[in-house]
Amino acid sequence: MAHPVHRPRRLRRSAALRDMVRETRLSPTDFIYPLFVVEGRDVRRPISSMPGVFNFSLEHAVKEAKLAKSLGVPSVILFGIPDHKDARGTQAYATDGIVQRAIREIKAAEPDLQVIADVCLCEYTDHGHCGVLDGNHVANDATLPLLAQMAVTCAQAGADIIAPSDMMDGRIGAIRKALDEVRHQDTPIMAYSAKYASGFYGPFREAAQSTPQFGDRRGYQMDPGNVREAIRETALDVEEGADFIMVKPALSYLDVIRALRENFDLPLAAYNVSGEYAMLKAAGQNGWVDYERVMLEVLTSIKRAGADLVITYHALEAAKLL
Repeated sequence: MAHPVHRPRRLRRSAALRDMVRETRLSPTDFIYPLFVVEGRDVRRPISSMPGVFNFSLEHAVKEAKLAKSLGVPSVILFGIPDHKDARGTQAYATDGIVQRAIREIKAAEPDLQVIADVCLCEYTDHGHCGVLDGNHVANDATLPLLAQMAVTCAQAGADIIAPSDMMDGRIGAIRKALDEVRHQDTPIMAYSAKYASGFYGPFREAAQSTPQFGDRRGYQMDPGNVREAIRETALDVEEGADFIMVKPALSYLDVIRALRENFDLPLAAYNVSGEYAMLKAAGQNGWVDYERVMLEVLTSIKRAGADLVITYHALEAAKLL
C-alpha cells in the first residue's frame, strides 16, 4: 500500500484545528424565534406536542421576546390566536387585533428587536383555511385584499418585516402595493416562497389552533415532490417585490434550500418547523439521541444547505449553547 500523501485527518486532530477550518458556523444572530400570542392575562399555556413551547398572553410574550434579545437572538416572528374567529378572519387585520397589539408592546419594550409579522388568515378564520371561501374552494383573488390589509395594520403597529405565509398567487405584489400606498415603502417582505403541503405542521396547528375544518391545504401549498416549481414560485415572488425568500419546512427540504441558494441572491430563510422540533424533543426525552448535539447538527445542516436565517423553536436553547 502506497504511503498516503494526502492526510485530511491532520486537520481533525484537535478541537482548535477543527474549529479553525469549520466551513459552516452557527450564531444566535442566525435565528428567528416564533412566538404564539393569545388573548387574556397571565397565560403561559404549554403546547403538549411541542415541549418547551407555549401560548403566551401579551405580558409573557414581551418577557419571552426580551429573553430572546438578551441571548443574542435578534428577531421574533409572531403568530396571533384571537378569541373570536369568523369566515373572513377579520381579527387578522383589525388595528386592535392580538398580533397588532403584540407588535406594539414588544417594540415598546425592545425597540431594537426585529419583529416579523406572519401574514395569513388561517389562525383567524373559523374554517381554518388561509383565505376566504367560495363554497369549499379557497378564493385566491378575494383573499388578496385581506392579506394586504393585515400587512398594512401590522406595519402600522410597528412590524419591521412582513412575512406572508398563505401561498395565494400574487400576494407579494398585492402586499407591496398596499404597503407603498400607506408610505411603508421601506418595510421589507419576507416571502414564504416555497411552502409545502407538509405533514410536519401538525404540532403547529395545535399551537395556532388553525386545523382546517374540512379538506386540506394541498390546493394552495406546494406538492412535496416538486423542486422546479419552488424555483418558479420564488422567481414570481422576487418579481413582485420580495426582499427575503423562504423554504418551509427545512429539514426534509434541504435540496430545495440548496436549489434556491444557487438560483437567487436574496437573503434566504428556512423554517425548521414544529414537527421537526417535536421529533428531536421526543427522541431526546427518550434518551435515543443526545438532544443538544443533534439540535445543533440539524441547525448546522440547514445553514450548510444555503440558508442565511433559520426560523426555529430551538432558538433560545441553541443560543445558550452557542
